[in-house]
Amino acid sequence: MRLYKTIHTFIVEAFDQYYLLKDTNWDQLINRDNLYGYIHNQLSNLSVVDAAWKTSHTILVPIGSQEVWAAGVTYLRSRDARKEESKDSGGGDFYDKVYDARRPELFFKSQAHRCLGSGEKVRIRKDSQWNVPEPELTLFINSNGSIEGYTVGNDMSSRDIEGENPLYLPQAKMYDGSAAIGPCLYIPSEPISKDARIQMEIIREGQQVFSGHTTLAQMKRTHTELVAYLFMEMSFDTGVFLMTGTGLVPPDSFTLKSNDEIRISIGDIGTLINTVA
Repeated sequence: MRLYKTIHTFIVEAFDQYYLLKDTNWDQLINRDNLYGYIHNQLSNLSVVDAAWKTSHTILVPIGSQEVWAAGVTYLRSRDARKEESKDSGGGDFYDKVYDARRPELFFKSQAHRCLGSGEKVRIRKDSQWNVPEPELTLFINSNGSIEGYTVGNDMSSRDIEGENPLYLPQAKMYDGSAAIGPCLYIPSEPISKDARIQMEIIREGQQVFSGHTTLAQMKRTHTELVAYLFMEMSFDTGVFLMTGTGLVPPDSFTLKSNDEIRISIGDIGTLINTVA
């Protein structure tokens, strides 16, 4: 099932039909155990909506009051990219240690009000010259620590700032327009498949300047492992979103430019589309 948040209502896509949900509070709706079962049990009593609703409703970022966190160096490709950008500062070896360590890298990414949805404009920092999107499967975890849904994440990153010194990670990762998720919250009956494909395409002036793909099977760490560490000494009253790291990084010669279009697709979830401001 896919759950969409719009200005006036919430809509469920299930079994090739769209349904109008009666719930009115997003946080209360998604922050529950067995979210799939809760929605599935309501379907027979819900009004069916014509597929044309997408042309008359604005689809919003699927977040309420939740924070967005992120995990780093969970794929080998990410480790290699971090090592390359940090070699001149002497910080490259840190990423080897993180990749092989028992404890994962976890960091705060965005407050809800700073998070953007599909169709909105992300930004690159004015004081950075090397910027990339990072396509990431993003978990929705309820307040009890249970993974209840998934969405697509775009973890915008300033590679030159992070490469200058690992302590500059917050400035490289957290700024206005640096986080996007969407277009929906995917709620399957079973955990997402490790074979799920992550694909990213970047379009510049009508031409494709980057295209690549990977699968969740390339992740070194498990989703439950990341969740366990995130919840070890933290609580989240309405749940939390967790970006799980990237296995797709454009070549070192690439940097984003204004008006680039970033298209990130993951398996059955859908496609998150953002343009660079």
